[in-house]
Amino acid sequence: LPAIVIRGTDKSKVFYIGKAADFERKAEEYMLKTEAYEEIKNGRCPLADNLHAVQTLFDYLPETPLRPIVASLHAPATLASKFLNDILAPIYLKVKRKYTFINDIDVIRQLEKYATDGYLTSKTKFITIDVENLYTMIPRDGALTAFARFCVKYYYQGKIGTFTIDHIMKMARLILATNGFAYNNKYYKQIRGGAMGSAFTQVLANIYLMEWEQDLIQHQIEHHKVYGRYIDDIFMTTNKSIDEINVELEKAKHKDINIKIDSTISKSVHYLDVIITNENGQLRTSMFHKPTAEPYILPYKSDHSRHVHRNIGYATLLRAARICSYVNDFNSACVRIDLSLLLNGYPAHFITQQFNRFFYLNDALPILQQINEQVYSRLHHNLLYQPTLREKKFQAMMEDPIKTPLVLQPKIWNKEIMYPRYLFDTSLTINFRQEFTNWWKTYYAFSGSPLQQIKVRLIPITGRTLESFFIHKKPPRAMLTKMEPRS
Repeated sequence: LPAIVIRGTDKSKVFYIGKAADFERKAEEYMLKTEAYEEIKNGRCPLADNLHAVQTLFDYLPETPLRPIVASLHAPATLASKFLNDILAPIYLKVKRKYTFINDIDVIRQLEKYATDGYLTSKTKFITIDVENLYTMIPRDGALTAFARFCVKYYYQGKIGTFTIDHIMKMARLILATNGFAYNNKYYKQIRGGAMGSAFTQVLANIYLMEWEQDLIQHQIEHHKVYGRYIDDIFMTTNKSIDEINVELEKAKHKDINIKIDSTISKSVHYLDVIITNENGQLRTSMFHKPTAEPYILPYKSDHSRHVHRNIGYATLLRAARICSYVNDFNSACVRIDLSLLLNGYPAHFITQQFNRFFYLNDALPILQQINEQVYSRLHHNLLYQPTLREKKFQAMMEDPIKTPLVLQPKIWNKEIMYPRYLFDTSLTINFRQEFTNWWKTYYAFSGSPLQQIKVRLIPITGRTLESFFIHKKPPRAMLTKMEPRS
């Protein structure tokens, strides 16, 4: 039998079983295609050199609010990468918020406003553009030059937060220089672009693309059309003919040899997880499901706290109501959600309870009895314009990201709340929360006790998953943590 590998599919927990030789062939093809990786010929583990580079840099940074730590299999520059992203991503988002989609809900809001303002006609077409291999296509020198221009343009008194531009540039170069990995008993370093798993790579790629996309943005502004980008996925609207808009797209293709794009123009497209359709001048949005996607959600019998299962039904209904602009599409989404829950072992009475809870809490019970377009339209718009948790987080990050970045602000410790963790086991701890609360109030938080005002919020920890048992894609630990003498 051929050697096999087990992997988790992209953006889901479904397992894929394939031949190991096929995976190795595709990995080699990708490395050859992108030309972003180079084998370390002497076979030395770069960990010691990378760690020394990180420690040397941060030894010279005054009042540095973090300490790089090598923990488990994490790279020495991992925390530096996350920190630099936390410093710069809010600034980028504040500068480009108008042309940046946070999620697919954001896309629908802009499109509905576009239609309400009278710009959507029967001739309107939608354009989706995919930027190929975004993280590996950006040239190091070009990206760092664009990054430096961005920092200089948006600093305050020579600094961003407490860091000078010089310190920020040194961190950026360090993060890119220490990107490496082990594969097939060999060490490689990345010589082009940034590592996909590095937090800083996304903000660097966004800043590099920001200059490239300016011509397209200006074209859309002049013609009162929509332009927005979610990482490497661009969405535009146009009333021009296909030939006319292709002229603009060709200009974009030839503007930067490092940026390769693939575009689609139609009156019905799928963008992110939304199907967007122009039906004779009427906007229609509905949920997009990949044809190959399995109807998988967390099984009911999985070892998770019951509130997790309750929230799954509610969250999927909430998402469907926000995305679907017509009640019939929402009804189809509800049927799919119902079937998915049943296929994953959720009891029928449990599903009914969660459906009723959703419609009751959102004042839309009539939809349960009959398809009511008017009631649904109100539900759709009410939920669509409710800010998501992610939007609230971004809003807090963008308050004053240059002078006082959120990541540099002291974290307030509420001494009246405790967050003890416990290992959740359905067979043993299903009632643990209630039992613990009774025990806490009886022996510690009783009337007159100094602990009476202390609130306890238990955090359940789940045991090992099937993924941790079946999927073993990391090289041997010894290979990743080898500390050889520095070169």
